[in-house]
Amino acid sequence: MAIADDLKKTLTDPTPLYFAAGTADLAVQQAKKVPGLIEQLRAEAPARIEAVKNTDPKIVQEKAREAQEAVTAKFAEVLTAIDPKKLGESAQDLALRGVGVAAEYAVRAKETYDKVAEHGEQAVRTWRGEVSEEIVDIAVAVEPKSEQASEPQSGQEPVAADAPAEEKPAARRGATRKNNVKKATVAAGDES
Repeated sequence: MAIADDLKKTLTDPTPLYFAAGTADLAVQQAKKVPGLIEQLRAEAPARIEAVKNTDPKIVQEKAREAQEAVTAKFAEVLTAIDPKKLGESAQDLALRGVGVAAEYAVRAKETYDKVAEHGEQAVRTWRGEVSEEIVDIAVAVEPKSEQASEPQSGQEPVAADAPAEEKPAARRGATRKNNVKKATVAAGDES
């Protein structure tokens, strides 16, 4: 039963769909910014290209050589300072820190996932033109009880308005019993 319940929960959970909708909506919002960025790049491109053209290649080569020498010197310094005992302790410390960082990122990822899913739910409501749930709840609370009572519920036959009050519940109970007997018979037939 637990597997069936988990499967049912997984298949009926709308959060992944809301996450996808939220991601799509955020992508559309970012895509709307692209024309402005292209225009900015178009305006800045001539100055940047001119700066690259005016750069002396010898200066660039000299700076690259200096950077390479600095990296080589630092690497040699690190290799001479390595103590195998401290290296083991440092590796263990780094591993523990890594686990902590991974857990922190997992929590942040879940929070971000939930925020995007919430954004997606709002986007879907906006796309559908739906009103918020609070307004619907208020409308249901304000709606008169007489209208709700006169409407037949699904699976039940309407009861005549002129029937005596004592017969209405009996008619409803009879229809419900018949439906329950049919369901039990069908379910018993499926099990064999």
